[in-house]
Amino acid sequence: MDLTGKTVMITGASRGIGAAAARAFAASGARVALLARGGDAIAELAGEIGAAAVAIPCEVSRYWEVDQAVQNCLKAFGSLDILVNNAGVIDPIAPLAEADPDAWGAVLDINAKGVFNGMRATLPVMLAAGGGSVLTIGSGAAHHPLEGWSAYCTSKAAALMLTRAAHTEYGARGIRAMSLSPGTVATEMQRTIKASGVNAVSQLDWSDHIPPEWVAQALVWMCGPEADGFLGDEVSLRDDDIRRKVGIA
Repeated sequence: MDLTGKTVMITGASRGIGAAAARAFAASGARVALLARGGDAIAELAGEIGAAAVAIPCEVSRYWEVDQAVQNCLKAFGSLDILVNNAGVIDPIAPLAEADPDAWGAVLDINAKGVFNGMRATLPVMLAAGGGSVLTIGSGAAHHPLEGWSAYCTSKAAALMLTRAAHTEYGARGIRAMSLSPGTVATEMQRTIKASGVNAVSQLDWSDHIPPEWVAQALVWMCGPEADGFLGDEVSLRDDDIRRKVGIA
């Protein structure tokens, strides 16, 4: 897909899915704004990509930082066409009766409020420009509770509802809001899950997880008209038909 002239803002861009997405969108001709708490990592990635990338240190749980990141993106590239809400954490992995309340709340701050902050900061810009794509990394955990994952499952369910809300409110005004449920992905999060030993996901072999590059390719595909049937809904990379359409079958 040719995304020349488009600008993409990616949260959690320092590693894993976010870094793979940055490379994939840049390869498609887009300019990329890389957001993450780890400034050194995104600076290195921006240097790798070149002039089409800018690194913007940002804590997504703080709205003012996300809003400033949007302004920095506009200053660098003059537009903002695609948002990829990717930043996410899974700790604490703990039973409800034992979870640390502050740590539990921090998951919601990043995984749910961070998605809201991204949408809230970018939607006015996109609406003024006539539209844009708002893509959020979802999870099967949004639909099914898993032992030890109460915070993660709750946050992903909230993020999916935010996608549906964005579509309901702004779909008619050119906002293409979708969620991507990738399945299990070979990222650092899976190492955390493996080390926990909690629930069936921790028992999976590394070879069971898909590479983050597949997720990145799906995100690029979702920016095109072939994905319009999923507006306000969820794209699942577990679906063989979707994998064929994306080109990763």
